[in-house]
Amino acid sequence: MTSEASDQPKARPGAPLIEIRSIDWVPDNERHGKLWHQTPLWFLGNFQYFSIPIGFIGPSMGLSLGWTVVASVLGIAVGTVFMAFHASQGPTMGLPQMIQSRAQFGYRGVVIPLIATLFTYVAFNVVDTVLLSDGLNSAFGWSPAIIAVVAALGAAALAIFGHDWVHKAFRVLLYVSLPLMLILTIGVITGNAGGAESTTEYGFNWGAFMAQFAAAAAYNITYAPYVSDYSRYLPSKTRSRSVIAAVFFGASSSAIWLIILGAWLAIRLGATDGLAGLQLAGNTVFVHLGDATALLSALALAATMGMNAYGGMLTVLTTIDSIRPIKPTRKARIITVLILTAAWYLIASTITSGAVATVFSALTLMLYLLVPWTATNLVDYFLVRKGHYAITDLFTPKGIYGVWAWRGLVAFAIGLLAEIPFMVLPQIGSWSYTGPIAEALGGVDIAWLVGLLVTSVVYFLLSRSLDLAGEGAAMARSEQQLGHGAPVATMRH
Repeated sequence: MTSEASDQPKARPGAPLIEIRSIDWVPDNERHGKLWHQTPLWFLGNFQYFSIPIGFIGPSMGLSLGWTVVASVLGIAVGTVFMAFHASQGPTMGLPQMIQSRAQFGYRGVVIPLIATLFTYVAFNVVDTVLLSDGLNSAFGWSPAIIAVVAALGAAALAIFGHDWVHKAFRVLLYVSLPLMLILTIGVITGNAGGAESTTEYGFNWGAFMAQFAAAAAYNITYAPYVSDYSRYLPSKTRSRSVIAAVFFGASSSAIWLIILGAWLAIRLGATDGLAGLQLAGNTVFVHLGDATALLSALALAATMGMNAYGGMLTVLTTIDSIRPIKPTRKARIITVLILTAAWYLIASTITSGAVATVFSALTLMLYLLVPWTATNLVDYFLVRKGHYAITDLFTPKGIYGVWAWRGLVAFAIGLLAEIPFMVLPQIGSWSYTGPIAEALGGVDIAWLVGLLVTSVVYFLLSRSLDLAGEGAAMARSEQQLGHGAPVATMRH
């Protein structure tokens, strides 16, 4: 499904130096991905500096190390389930995640969740830039301004080269950083990384426990809009359960590891910056271990910024294409990545809040926005349409999914509204918000759980009026067109 037939690779279909595909369908003869690549990709996706400050959130609110561990493990487990189920859609459909969402929201209606998704990508890279600049400045004394520029350019380059290079870069960084982090962690366990009992009184309170739980859950739920972007090159016959297991193990194990390490750094070392704390603990184990580990963790975070830029590019192109059909050319991809890079760099340069506050605020907002979308998408895919879609109809406003799919839009809106009374928004600048029900619950934040439940139920009930049998003819027609290699340009009208 591309208008760039002349760009089709010869020697190895689907894997040129700079990726050809963007928001178009990946045909079977270009599905060169390997299932085992999913685990190291998502393991390293969380095996970086961003994960560490998440472990600071509970302790900053008085939560003990033990309860922080419990809240983090439960949160990561819940959040990763949703993320991993989204991953299984990639091999089945061969599409970027948000193109597939046109089935729930309509050809143009998908712009509504796309706005929330784009916010997620930009917010992640803004926060990542702040974390890298502050962290490397604290750890090595490097210029925050230069760090921000270098990180932005590196992330942009990785996103421009595309899917295969993201996978390769992540595997290389994982192989180099994993042994060092293992040694450092063993040092922590054996008492050779320093640290002492804190004079601060830590214990249990529901507000802190739920804040830690929600932040951990949000961490992997926020991967949901683009996890299938990195599984769409897997062969279409890849078993869904295998994809789900590979992604779940990779994304959950590294996140749990580093969040717990972050909690230890906060409580036992009194660390307020994750990278500086990592450096101090590692150098205590033996000379320069912390330096090397901190630097590799920062490089992994910069690589994750490239992943976010790639997903952001797909989101922007999907948004434009939903308003006015475009040809998904390489030039369009490169220009979009560069514009996004400039945007997150400029926003990050205005952020002055501390790392913990920045991380917590960003994750909270992303969670509230994405939960209604993820609920709608997963209910449609697994319970309503059960993985059966007319692919070609996703590329035309005249298809069976329509221009504005009211069921998905109504469910999304109701789910978002249902969250408001339960929200506990952290301070953003001089503004914060706690919903009336959240106040009655003593500041415990369950807004995203409410949004998840309400959206799922509303969409499922509204979808009972769908003519699923009538969609069969469109699916058969789509399969026939795809089988004959019809390009996207001929499927729009």
